[in-house]
Amino acid sequence: MTTGARRIAVVGGGIAGLAAARALATHAAAPEVVLFEGDQRLGGKLHTSPFAGHPAIDEGPDAFLARLPWGTGLATAVGLGDQLVSPAAGKAAVWWDGLHDIPQGLLLGMPTDVLALAKSKLIPWPGKLRAATEPFRPRTSLDDDSLGGYVRRRFGDAVHLRLVDPLVGSIYAADTDHFSLAAVPQIADLAGKARSVLIAGRKMPKPSPDAGPVFYAPAGGMGQLALSTAEAARAAGADLRTGAEVQQVAQDHSGWRVDDERFDAVLLACPAAASAVLLRDELPDTATGLTTIPAADVAMVTLAVPVAAWPEHLRALSGYLVPKPVQRLVTAVSFGSQKWTHWASPDHVVLRISLGRDGLPVLHLDDQRLLTAAVDEVGRHLGLDLQPIASRITRWAGAFPQYRPHHAQKVASIEAGLPAGLALAGAGYHGIGVPACINSAQKAAARLPD
Repeated sequence: MTTGARRIAVVGGGIAGLAAARALATHAAAPEVVLFEGDQRLGGKLHTSPFAGHPAIDEGPDAFLARLPWGTGLATAVGLGDQLVSPAAGKAAVWWDGLHDIPQGLLLGMPTDVLALAKSKLIPWPGKLRAATEPFRPRTSLDDDSLGGYVRRRFGDAVHLRLVDPLVGSIYAADTDHFSLAAVPQIADLAGKARSVLIAGRKMPKPSPDAGPVFYAPAGGMGQLALSTAEAARAAGADLRTGAEVQQVAQDHSGWRVDDERFDAVLLACPAAASAVLLRDELPDTATGLTTIPAADVAMVTLAVPVAAWPEHLRALSGYLVPKPVQRLVTAVSFGSQKWTHWASPDHVVLRISLGRDGLPVLHLDDQRLLTAAVDEVGRHLGLDLQPIASRITRWAGAFPQYRPHHAQKVASIEAGLPAGLALAGAGYHGIGVPACINSAQKAAARLPD
C-alpha cells in the first residue's frame, strides 16, 4: 500500500461488503480499502456455528446456486474450490393436509408437463383442469410485473397457491402476489418469450444427467465463504473493522466523509434501510427512494430430534414447504442432516425450520413462543410428538428484501441519481441470493472511479 493512495470505504461486512472489499483491494490500482461493520462479527447472514455436537451448522443460508458463476468463482478464488459439497439427492414435498411429493416438470413451481401435474394429488381436479387450459389462453400482459398475477392468469389459483407461491415464497420469504415477476429471471424469461408456458415447456431441453450439482456449499458451512473472503481481503491489504458502526456518510468537496474519516469513494453494502439512514441528511431524495425497498423478517429454529423417533417414510425427503393458505408461522422445513450427508448423525436428525415471511411477522414473539410454534406445527404436519434434544433460535431482522412490482425501475432511478464516488451493493437491488450479492458487489466496486 503506497502513501497517498486513493481511499475507499466499504460500509457493511456481509458477503456483499466482503466481496467488494476483496475486489477493490486486489484491483490493479491498489486503493486503500477500509471496511466498516457495526457488528462484532463479519459475514452478515452467512453465519455457521456448532450445534448438537456438530462443528458447523448454518444459521442462515446453507447453500448457493451452482449454475450462477459468482458464488463458485469467489469460493474458488479464496481457496475453497476443493471444499465445495452438494446436497444429497432427496425429494421435497408440500404439506397440504399431509405431505405430497412436488410434481416433476416444474419451473419454480410452474408446470411444464401437464401429465406430471395430472398425476399429483396435491392439486385438486378442478385446479388440474384449469391448468390444462393454459395453452389456449391468450398472451398474458407483463405490464403489472406481478409474479402471482401472472401465474394465476396462466394456471389458476390452485397451481399458484399450492406450488408457485410456496416454492418461490420459500426462496424469498415473499408473498408472490406482491412480488416482481422480473425479479424471478427463470419465470420472467419464459413469460417474455412464449405465449404458453406448457407449449414452451415441451420444447425445453431436458436437464443433462451430467449437468452437475444445482447447489454448492463449503463443507465448513456458508460462514466459511465469508471468513475466507475476509481473509483474502485482509491479505490484499484491506482494513476490516468490526464493532465500527457508521453514523453518517457525507460529501466532502471532491471526496466523501464517513463519520470523521475522509475517503475518495464509498460503497454502501449494508441493507437499503440502513443506507437510507446514512444518507438522509446528505442525499434526502436517495434516502427516500431506499426506504421504499421493504424487507421481511424471519426466524430460523434449528432442532435435533432423536433418530429413533424419526419414521422411515421421512428418510428419503430433504424437507417440505407449507403453502400460504395453511400456514400458521412455519413456512418451510429442511431435513438438514438428510440434505447434507456431512451433517448426519447416528443419534439425531437436524431440522431447520423457517418461520415468518412478508406479511407474516414473527420477531415480536419471544424465543419460547417461536420454539413452541416450530415444535408444535412441525409435529402436527408430520404426525409426530417431537421431543428435541437440542434447539437453537436465530432471528434475522430485515433479512429478505422484498422486490415489489417494478422494483428494477425503482433501483435504476435510485442509482441514476447517485453522485460520483458513491455506489450501492447487496441484496436490496439486483438479486437476493448469495451469488447475486457477490455479483452486485463486484460490479459496484468496478463502477467506482480509479
